[in-house]
Amino acid sequence: MPFTVLETERLRLRRFTESDLPLFMAYRNDPEIARYQGWEGISEAEAWAFIIEQKVAQPGVPGEGFQIAIELKETETLIGDCFFKVNAHDKLQAEIGYTLARACHGKGYATEAVTCWLNYAFQAFHLHRVIAIADCENHASYALMERLGMRREGHFIQNTWFKGHWCDEYLYAILREEWLRAHPVANDKS
Repeated sequence: MPFTVLETERLRLRRFTESDLPLFMAYRNDPEIARYQGWEGISEAEAWAFIIEQKVAQPGVPGEGFQIAIELKETETLIGDCFFKVNAHDKLQAEIGYTLARACHGKGYATEAVTCWLNYAFQAFHLHRVIAIADCENHASYALMERLGMRREGHFIQNTWFKGHWCDEYLYAILREEWLRAHPVANDKS
């Protein structure tokens, strides 16, 4: 299903554009934002390649990650992105992730964006289950998962070597039926 744009009261979830480059690089190169991410930063060449790749990528292709830009409608500026990937071996399961610029933390934007994306994803891809993974030290990330109604299903002890040390991670998940029960608007579209 081709992706165009999704909107919430305050946000627009859309494809990346060339004009996003400076703001994308700014938050991707913020050490505090990169702290719990799988990257340390991004060069201009890497950022350009990412934007070009995401402009033509399609969501829901099993095994291929898709990232959408999160734009603040009021200012029409990029404030972050949301990651989505359907499982390569089971197209009824997917993973989500999210990154917001530091100045946008604590304002409910991540909750709003991920709620919008999950409403769309459960409907568009007929998913059975969506997971999200967070470093156990990233309290804000797993608090968001809990606000979304996701259940902590796993606590992996020192399961990955991450930025010079062994890292613990939490795995959260939510089933389609649970999501639709908690979000009746999404259920109306199914």
